Amino acid sequence: MTDAKKVVVVGGGYGGVAVAKTLDDVADVVLVEPRETFVHNVAALRAMVDPEWPERLFIPYDGLLNRGRVHHDWAVRVSADRVELAGGAVLPADFVVLATGAVYPFPGKPGPADPDWFAATRRSLLAAGSILLVGAGPIGLDLAGEIKSAWPEKRVTVAGRSPVLMPGFPDEFRRELTDQLSALGVELRLGITADQAGPHDFTFDSFGTPPDTGYLDPALAGARDAGGRLTVTPELRLPGVPTVFAVGDVTAVPEMKTARIAGLHADIVAANIRSLIDGDGGLKTYTAAPDAIVLTLGPHAGVSYIPGTGVLGPGPTAEIRADYRLAEYRLLLGA
Repeated sequence: MTDAKKVVVVGGGYGGVAVAKTLDDVADVVLVEPRETFVHNVAALRAMVDPEWPERLFIPYDGLLNRGRVHHDWAVRVSADRVELAGGAVLPADFVVLATGAVYPFPGKPGPADPDWFAATRRSLLAAGSILLVGAGPIGLDLAGEIKSAWPEKRVTVAGRSPVLMPGFPDEFRRELTDQLSALGVELRLGITADQAGPHDFTFDSFGTPPDTGYLDPALAGARDAGGRLTVTPELRLPGVPTVFAVGDVTAVPEMKTARIAGLHADIVAANIRSLIDGDGGLKTYTAAPDAIVLTLGPHAGVSYIPGTGVLGPGPTAEIRADYRLAEYRLLLGA
């Protein structure tokens, strides 16, 4: 593929692997990812309490690309036409896709050394009588449900700064969620800080932090907003830089940041790069997706909200998340 266009995808999460896989047949693709394995973050909270799950989260990248390659290193400087790596390599690029995501504390997004951490953390949870989860968003609530489902005798408190639970979702969703949390025995304390929640044996931070986009050169860094996310055009390109795209959590698109959304971004970006390579000129545009969520509270409970469908209770929610789409991602990665 010496004459093929060079596409460098920076970040091997949900959006990055999807773009790389889709363009593997038409471009010279390099996926830059420091981790040796893909981490199926969506199932990480179940792995906290179920000892059979941690080993399933880590899927090798070996089978992802047929013609392209995965380069395990950190990107330290990204320009419109090149990606410089910590190890000294420089990757020339006709197109760059930024898919570095955002950072969440363990276990929201496990890192490369985390397989052993699951076992160690599970031992700590077993020893704890009371557990505080700081952050009343999807991660904190999901983890609370997992812990209480596995160990009903433990005291689990979720503390959140917002006085409203899951703002932006319908009242019916919030009522169902509150009722299920109460039935599980989760203590929900809204409108307070972690300090106000009182002492607990074990504390988790369960909220995200802004993405690290400090690797961008000055010509690209202007796309960062105040929170570090990247402003993008409707084609998911950085403004004024037609060959640099962004997908997933790193973007400033006003919508929930989920694996599903990263996949939707990847579809648009891959299609647009393919069109630019083929020269047909027809580019797709992306519209921010309405809020939707599948929030499990352990293996047999949870509540979902899907626009056009409405609120789904514990049965359908648990069914949707029964295998966390593991088979789908193993197939994508050629495992």
